[in-house]
Amino acid sequence: MTGSTGTTDKHGTPRTAGAVSRDAIVVGAGPTGLLLAGDLATAGIPVTLVEKRPHRTSNLSRAFVLHARTLEQLDARGLADELESKGQTLDRLRLFSRLTVDLTTLPSRFNHLLVLPQYEVERVLERRAVEAGVRFAYETEVTGLVQDEDGVTLRVRGAAGVEGAGGTGRTPGELRAAYVVGTDGMRSAVREAVGLPFPGRSAIRSVVLADVRLAEEPETLLTVNAVGDAFAFLAPFGDGYYRVIGWDRRRNVADDAPLDLDEVKEITRLALGRDYGMHDARWMSRFHSDERQAPAYRVGRVFLAGDAAHVHTPAGGQGMNTGLQDAANLSWKLAATLNGHVHADLLDTYQSERHPVGRSVLRSSGGLVRLAMANRPWTLTARTLLTTFLDHARPARTRMIGQITGIGYSYPSPRGAHPLVGKRVPDVALRGGRLYEALRGGRFVLITPPDAPTAPDTGVGADTRKDRLAVASWASPRRATLLVRPDGYAAWASESPTAEETEAVLTATLGRG
Repeated sequence: MTGSTGTTDKHGTPRTAGAVSRDAIVVGAGPTGLLLAGDLATAGIPVTLVEKRPHRTSNLSRAFVLHARTLEQLDARGLADELESKGQTLDRLRLFSRLTVDLTTLPSRFNHLLVLPQYEVERVLERRAVEAGVRFAYETEVTGLVQDEDGVTLRVRGAAGVEGAGGTGRTPGELRAAYVVGTDGMRSAVREAVGLPFPGRSAIRSVVLADVRLAEEPETLLTVNAVGDAFAFLAPFGDGYYRVIGWDRRRNVADDAPLDLDEVKEITRLALGRDYGMHDARWMSRFHSDERQAPAYRVGRVFLAGDAAHVHTPAGGQGMNTGLQDAANLSWKLAATLNGHVHADLLDTYQSERHPVGRSVLRSSGGLVRLAMANRPWTLTARTLLTTFLDHARPARTRMIGQITGIGYSYPSPRGAHPLVGKRVPDVALRGGRLYEALRGGRFVLITPPDAPTAPDTGVGADTRKDRLAVASWASPRRATLLVRPDGYAAWASESPTAEETEAVLTATLGRG
């Protein structure tokens, strides 16, 4: 799949350059971009995925874990079970030497952490995107963009020119779409093109990475600890190699400074007590970890998601997970807007819902790193007090676990709304199945009592909405009626609505036709 030319959609229907477009362009083929593009294509939106790198699977990713909320989102796309079969599960997460988080109490089908290299996630998401009809333009670099009232013209430079790259191009080196989403990482060309700053700072400098073999197998699936000035983390790839991430506060050198295996071993011994006989390094590098967030995730018809919108320390393994949840939030809103079902004002909620989550992740991951690396008397005392508090205060521990795993976040709701609105809906049992199976295909799900009346005129679940709405009944005796968004959050709830009230909500939320 290389960058290709053309002005037809996946069904062979020609497009006219300059016409008002239903196309979307996603820039960046990491996990966030692949999930987003796959969602849009599944909803019938013509999508081009632009990627600067050549098409190849890289094993140099830094992400290694999928948390419960992300696995729920992947379950809603029929992908979670396959990914679980490729990785290894961990039901306890150690944050400091004295603080271990028990994940088995999570109110989720996925009451664990899945250890799986990022490239395995990308393989599954790419396959889904290809099957859904996403057009790929690899070796294609964004050099600028211009917006107008009808869409965005993206300027690109490709390995072979990529004249149009399968989108609605106006001139060679341009792509045209109604909306553009930048998922192109920390050094986002899309973010730079719309003039958004990326304020923040470098939280940790001169972090070392290495992929090595070990002569001694670690006792736990994930091995992590901090002692004095040193921190180290070990995680398996599953192919006999392990990823090592290490940091020594005393070694503050440039990212391009030479690195050898002896230095990696020494940092690992300082933090973990031994180096597990590491050998045969196939890759080593240095990097610095930043804490940054764009002030806005949207400028006109251009959106940012994933690392293009926010970056933070690797503590808690929240990076890839937060980006995938950005994509899950934005994709159904873009699809509904481009398909003409709802007003474009819906897109404003992406900023109001996801920007606060990104800010919270920056704070929590940064706090975890600072506490893990505490070396002064007052910071060591603070860490001990916090650990003791979390061990004994269940509400605080539950909140912390909810933030790390993603299941604790909720979105703003209108004044006077039902208490469930904006909250994550767990994978509840339905008659004939479960919620996250019903969500597959990017649909809303209306859950009613078994004897609920049907709506008048169009009828709940009528043909006009069958591609966007599934109707199901509780498997339990619950009497509430609940409308669940495609991303698994409550859009509306009522204890005893009339059929007319339900129909009015469906029309306002899903639109007609």
